[in-house]
Amino acid sequence: MPLPPGPLPGPSGHHGDPGTTKESRVTTTQVGSPSGAPAEPPRRGLGHVAPRHDVEGFVGSFMRELNYGQGVSLTRSSLNDRYLALARTVRHHLQSRWMAALAQQADDQAKTVCYLSAEFLLGRQLDNAILASDLDDVVEEGLGQLGLSLSTLRAQEIEPGLGNGGLGRLAACFIDSLATMSVPCVGYGIRYEYGIFRQSFEDGWQREDTDPWLALGNPWEFPHPEHAVTVNFGGTTEHYEDEDGATRTRWLPDWDVQGVPYNYMVPGFRNGRVNTLRLWSAKATRGFNLNSFNAGDYVDAVRAETFAEKISMVLYPEDSTPQGKELRLQQQYFFVACSVHNFINQVLPSDFDLHKLPDRVIFQLNDTHPVIAVPELMRVLVDEKGFDWDEAWTITQQCFAYTCHTLLPEALEEWSIELMGRLLPRHLEIIRRIDEEFRAEVAAAFPGDEAMPRRMAIVGDHTVRMAHLATVAGSKVNGVAELHSQLLRDKVLPDFSALWPEKFTNVTNGVTPRRFLRLANRNLSSLITEAIGPGWVTDLDRLRELEPFADDPAFRERFREVKRLNKATLARTLQSRNGIEMPTTGIVDIMVKRLHEYKRQTLKVLHIVSLYEGVVSGRLAVEDVTPRVFAFGAKAAPGYAMAKQIIGLINAVGATVNADPRLDGRLTVVFPPNYDVTLAEKLIPAADLSEQISLAGKEASGTGNMKLALNGALTIGTDDGANIEIRRLVGDENFFLFGLLEPQVEELLAKGYDPASYAAADPRLTSALDLIASGAFTGGDASVFSGLVDNLLHHDRFLALADFSAYMEAQDRVDAAYADPEGWTRSAVLNVARCGFFSSDRAMREYIDKIWHAQPVVTSL
Repeated sequence: MPLPPGPLPGPSGHHGDPGTTKESRVTTTQVGSPSGAPAEPPRRGLGHVAPRHDVEGFVGSFMRELNYGQGVSLTRSSLNDRYLALARTVRHHLQSRWMAALAQQADDQAKTVCYLSAEFLLGRQLDNAILASDLDDVVEEGLGQLGLSLSTLRAQEIEPGLGNGGLGRLAACFIDSLATMSVPCVGYGIRYEYGIFRQSFEDGWQREDTDPWLALGNPWEFPHPEHAVTVNFGGTTEHYEDEDGATRTRWLPDWDVQGVPYNYMVPGFRNGRVNTLRLWSAKATRGFNLNSFNAGDYVDAVRAETFAEKISMVLYPEDSTPQGKELRLQQQYFFVACSVHNFINQVLPSDFDLHKLPDRVIFQLNDTHPVIAVPELMRVLVDEKGFDWDEAWTITQQCFAYTCHTLLPEALEEWSIELMGRLLPRHLEIIRRIDEEFRAEVAAAFPGDEAMPRRMAIVGDHTVRMAHLATVAGSKVNGVAELHSQLLRDKVLPDFSALWPEKFTNVTNGVTPRRFLRLANRNLSSLITEAIGPGWVTDLDRLRELEPFADDPAFRERFREVKRLNKATLARTLQSRNGIEMPTTGIVDIMVKRLHEYKRQTLKVLHIVSLYEGVVSGRLAVEDVTPRVFAFGAKAAPGYAMAKQIIGLINAVGATVNADPRLDGRLTVVFPPNYDVTLAEKLIPAADLSEQISLAGKEASGTGNMKLALNGALTIGTDDGANIEIRRLVGDENFFLFGLLEPQVEELLAKGYDPASYAAADPRLTSALDLIASGAFTGGDASVFSGLVDNLLHHDRFLALADFSAYMEAQDRVDAAYADPEGWTRSAVLNVARCGFFSSDRAMREYIDKIWHAQPVVTSL
């Protein structure tokens, strides 16, 4: 099934303009602000007409937005004026579909997936909206007639920093897929004013700055202050008798804030469906104090505003202090209280019978952050709607499902009883009653085992265990990869799986092919479409049809040309964005993910140091070193000192390696700061090698591994998370496996792990650690990384030294494989062809079948 030879689609101008950085964009003068939209859509047939879907109609709409929306002429408009006008013009093409979808959903009373997540890492919206609306050619031609460039305007968009990593990007992929599958969904989260911090490097060390992503306006959101929700905190509770003589509880809060909803459109791929993402911003109930202001106390005049607005100020406030912990709990309760209230009191019809609530909604808890929604729904049903306890609990247990995203005990949130009792007294009472009844159920199920109810308790001696609460309340509990789900049942929550084996299931994660293949890798997408047609964009299993092309030399050559083009695009982006010089020959070896010790960026840097030490010591001839670019992207949590040390080490090693003429330019380390979705869309298509080297049994799934494999990178990895499923699908011969297996990890830790013995047994490892400890990368100052080296030699919690030798052997296999371009390309093509399983569309089908039981609602305009 050879592909006819032909010219490869070259760069189409869709890759963005690397000549404009975010730092320079924030100086652009803003004119105008986003327009609003009605909170409730008009019913079908009320004359809502979509804009014309042709070049002439687009040009007219764009000029109206520029002249009357921004209030400027084309000749006097700024770059930001033009971007906002373009965004709103494209937005108009989605709005009629949005209104129709919401109206039909209300008419049909279809079951809705309410996806509760503290993070939604959306990426830029313009390209996705253009793609979903099928406006690519119209926009290109229309702007061209006006003498404007789409690539220049798209580069003006500032990405919302509303997530930290895989968790938030997964949430964005999932809501994209649900819209594409026409399944009713509302994503609920927080509209962080600054979001995750903007990362920069100062002498190689991470510096955190605020990310004012809203500074120039956001044309993709629709604010609705008239639908603000009051959220209460603090105070006490009291008992009283209702009119029927039943004893009830009333919460008497001390203070409150307002949650203002901002709606975002979530378009499906060219199917007429547009769902909603609703993000909440905290505002003071009683804001500016004029009396204080007139008295000259200007600080007190805005105290209430400052106090309230801090709740939605930043993603994951540093919680090493009591104040930080309290703010995190405030954030979590704030957004779930707004969301539960919104769905019950504003989305559902006013006459809806809440006894039927499980037929109308499933609240999916994306990790433990939103679990406080469980007692909140109970409070609403019992205290506000008058349900008795048992019927409210029966309803609640059918309305929630819980996804666990971790195997690390410290990531399974627990809140102190004192803090919860002070901040949310009524919720603590509800949790205590749930816990009391649950303990009785466990005792009855396992008579004579007095320890089990204590182990499984929701309320411990000092803390409330949110993962336990989610498991007790959830109709289903799922892990996010096969190994993770097994370990979740067997190691993390074994008592719960013994009590409720039917409650536990697996749904392996997936990524949206629209953003991470169709948009991010337009050259490869064109080649795939030319070979097998366009249907793969919504049916990624069709990538299997590429398998025969892996044996076609002409196709392999064109595949290599795609990779060369993508490397060149990445090099231009890094040069323009950060002034980084990146070679475009040799292996592009990429490790992009959150900086955490269990992900083992240390193992990667030890590999680099070992190669460098080998050349400078004469152990390796420089001509025998395969040219490589080691590309990192990672942020460390502001309070995570060791993670920041690792970033410092990577940058110090990079500065030394890149400047040493003895390497003849064969090794290059690049670490662009502020890794985000926009940069990922350049890095991932250029990758040859995907580093997925976490300690076996510690990574829940990973989604970067999926994105990289889908874009033709080969994986070097441990048998961890979704790596296992990737290896099974692509074949052992197309995957570089190394390292201890999860049972071997447990065995080694149980008998006592001595990392220094592994260093002593491998001269390469000893030399690499000695070189770091000597100060060779810090101008002779041996103290800079002494703590990091000491930690590796005497603690090494995640066994980097134990896996070092196997990792180096696997890297030798990488070098040997890359030396055969035809064989490497064949493996890369097969990675693309065999990874269709990792579509978020497939993941959503599994959630629907196993957990949600929601149905598509086809919208007709």
